[in-house]
Amino acid sequence: MKHSRIRLAAGAALGALAALLLALWFGAAIGETAIPFDVVAKTAANRLFGASYPLAAIDEGIVWSYRLSRVVVAACCGAALSLSGVVLQSLLRNPLADPYVLGISAGASTGAVSVAILGLGGGMIGLPLGAFAGAVIAFVLVSLLALRAGRGSAAIILAGVAGSQLFHALTSFVVTKAANAEQARGIMFWLLGNLSGVRWPDVTLALPVALVGLVICLAQARALDAFAFGKESAASLGIPVRRVMVILIATTAMMTAVMVSLVGSIGFVGLVIPHATRMLVGVRHGVLLPAAAIVGAIFMIAADVLSRILVPGQVLPIGVVTALFGAPAFALIMSQRRASL
Repeated sequence: MKHSRIRLAAGAALGALAALLLALWFGAAIGETAIPFDVVAKTAANRLFGASYPLAAIDEGIVWSYRLSRVVVAACCGAALSLSGVVLQSLLRNPLADPYVLGISAGASTGAVSVAILGLGGGMIGLPLGAFAGAVIAFVLVSLLALRAGRGSAAIILAGVAGSQLFHALTSFVVTKAANAEQARGIMFWLLGNLSGVRWPDVTLALPVALVGLVICLAQARALDAFAFGKESAASLGIPVRRVMVILIATTAMMTAVMVSLVGSIGFVGLVIPHATRMLVGVRHGVLLPAAAIVGAIFMIAADVLSRILVPGQVLPIGVVTALFGAPAFALIMSQRRASL
């Protein structure tokens, strides 16, 4: 029985990884200019393994310099936001918790925009660090407001909504007051989610952050299982509640800040994907966390592909695509959950 479970888990893991690789392959091939699938595979072989397949320079350049880096960052972004949603929903025991609702994403946007337009830090602070500072400030502010309002998770959600509106207003104020017309257009498009400017240097930041975030969350999987019964029950089981919350919230803030600094603010991924994944694999976090990361990565790759092909000759902000599909999906999930109660 034990060996069959191990084989089943290994098969499921290999199947999930194969699905992710297939999504990356499709994401690199499909777009404004269709690239044959074999060209994508040969380009990856040439660049990664030193193969010498003869390819047209323009096709190889599109695949390697534009498409592959873009889909890898999209996958990292989807995985990180999904992990953040799982962690926050478990810690707060609220199905509406995610980085967007709790103001973390809005705070990260404000921090990144302040560094980019106002030059805060005198050039010593990059966009990721500015976004991380904004995310931390936003969450601290939301937490303080929630403590004043009450200790329930509903108070945290309401405080998060207020915090999100505040930081969105601050971002708009900075853009309106300090940015020129070209900067304002670029920032507003970026805030809706934009992968067009992503290149391989961004992968070297996004990929380690997503992997480190996954490892940290998996290390706390048992604690997250215990939080399902409340903080008091988790403490009675020997879980260091405060330390775990600090570690996990800092991890979600880090992942959210880095992804926002790279691609802008993207909603519904951290809200919808955790619920959809729970319906597939259950609530045990040892399985739920990696599954949510993979499902979120595939979802973001699909959203990126759709953003390139829905309107011929124009690339839609990816945040528009995730909202168009995420909002109805969330409504469907919630209606099914209510029907099952």
